[in-house]
Amino acid sequence: MINNIMRGFSAFSLALVPLLSAPAAQAASMAEVATLADAVGLVKVTEENRTGYTRSSFKHWNSGEDKSDGCNTRAEVLLAEAVVAPTVEAGCKLTGGTWTSYYDGQEVTSAGSLDIDHMVPLAEAWDSGASAWTATRREAYANDQGADVSLVAVTARTNRSKSDQDPADWMPPSPQAQCRYVGEWVSTKLRWALTADDRELEALKVFAEGPCEDTIVRYTPAA
Repeated sequence: MINNIMRGFSAFSLALVPLLSAPAAQAASMAEVATLADAVGLVKVTEENRTGYTRSSFKHWNSGEDKSDGCNTRAEVLLAEAVVAPTVEAGCKLTGGTWTSYYDGQEVTSAGSLDIDHMVPLAEAWDSGASAWTATRREAYANDQGADVSLVAVTARTNRSKSDQDPADWMPPSPQAQCRYVGEWVSTKLRWALTADDRELEALKVFAEGPCEDTIVRYTPAA
């Protein structure tokens, strides 16, 4: 349950620090913290270029953080975000369990109905700097569980509606989710030193200077 709470709010809520374990609290204390407006100002602006992109450039899902649990990254994220824990059967097959898809506020009771969304889609990451990375770094990005906001379990419908779009062209259908989403988007861009194009930056500023001005962004640069 705590894992689910942390994934839900760690990008923008400072109030959850007391819930962290000692190692996580130490990592959080090293995190950069800024208002959304200031965080948006830290994102560098460049033109995007998708030349050469293929989804296979980002190896996923790999064997996850715990190499001994028999679960891949997708399954580990589902286990971490479950509101009611599923049963883990042979081969890391998940049965039962309950999740909340924050993009649309839907309760989901089947792991198979969920996608694991890359907060900043792989194609967008490629456009924004990942094209220059090594294959190893792209794999690390695609399987990033070092930040709770990088990967999120959501309904397949909303994930596929989002596709590879940035906040200039797509936002979660639930209005209550939008400030959280913008905060997590910016957190991920800063964590991986990814850039933004002009339209994307202007869209982020609209939220940062308006309905989401109280949102706080916390991020730790990826190793």
